[in-house]
Amino acid sequence: MSSPEIASLSWGQMKVKGCSATYKDCKVWPGGSRTWDWRETGTNHSPGVQPADLEEVVKKGVKTVVIGRGMSEALQVPPSTVDYLKKNGIDVLVLQTEKAVKEYNALAAQGVRVGGVFHSTC
Repeated sequence: MSSPEIASLSWGQMKVKGCSATYKDCKVWPGGSRTWDWRETGTNHSPGVQPADLEEVVKKGVKTVVIGRGMSEALQVPPSTVDYLKKNGIDVLVLQTEKAVKEYNALAAQGVRVGGVFHSTC
């Protein structure tokens, strides 16, 4: 199963190829995607992305995770989250969301088992 292409990104809206939903924030992995609801894990801009936000994506057998920190990079990514991914043998890229989507799509197009979490506003 390949990682789905992120078809479009604009402020507050993301579309994933093959999915009819429009996401504000989303999680993607080989074979699927869904909304990233911060309330599930109590995530806020600070301290930011937690290992619990990534567990679902990690369980899909990804080799790389791309984290989109938002259009203005307001979403933090603490060292503990990066360490969690590295301890699981997963490469991690933390980027401004537009750059993150480009990098994610490039990796997906190369057939890499890539997953990601993306924040589409601030």
